[in-house]
Amino acid sequence: MSTDDKGKAEAVLGDTHNASVSVPVKKEGRKPPYTFSQTLQEVTVYVPVPEGTPPKSIVCDIGVKHLKVGVKGEPLIVDHALSKAVIADECLWQLEQRKTVVLTLFKQNDMEWWSCVCEGDEEIDTTKLEPENSKLSDLDGETRKVVEKMMFDQRQKQMGLPTSDELEQQSTLKKFMAQHPEMDFSKVMDKEGNVKTGMSGGNMPNIQ
Repeated sequence: MSTDDKGKAEAVLGDTHNASVSVPVKKEGRKPPYTFSQTLQEVTVYVPVPEGTPPKSIVCDIGVKHLKVGVKGEPLIVDHALSKAVIADECLWQLEQRKTVVLTLFKQNDMEWWSCVCEGDEEIDTTKLEPENSKLSDLDGETRKVVEKMMFDQRQKQMGLPTSDELEQQSTLKKFMAQHPEMDFSKVMDKEGNVKTGMSGGNMPNIQ
């Protein structure tokens, strides 16, 4: 995916600023002293500091799996392990209007949503994060397929149904079953005669 395509995908995937409020909380935890937004490639964290704080007074240390943010001479506002790994050398921070530290964290895995920024924080329900359908037409074929697949898988998980990968695995298994009617497939079939979810690919038991 090119840089331009990534930018387009970010626009489509929208903003989860104040995500803990606008997106339902899935798992209770520590109430974070910040808000955050995200795209597939990056997470932007907004940490309030006392108004009038000069940039030279800001303490900010972004590690691969740890984040520290605060003001010199005061207890750290954030000092926790990150929920996911970041590309530390590329991460940035700036002080906006001398009252908000804005951090840009670049994800190591740029194909997943974050449910929270730091371990132990309350977690949002990422299945509720929906791309803006009206902007899908702006994407090229490859990027659009990736976004549409994410949308489909999110809806499937929310309803407790197989993801696209699981459906593909099940389809392959059904074809194999049709080609080998002499084999016993009872271990991978449910009462309705369908392939059990999670019983395909590497999770499929030995068939005698």
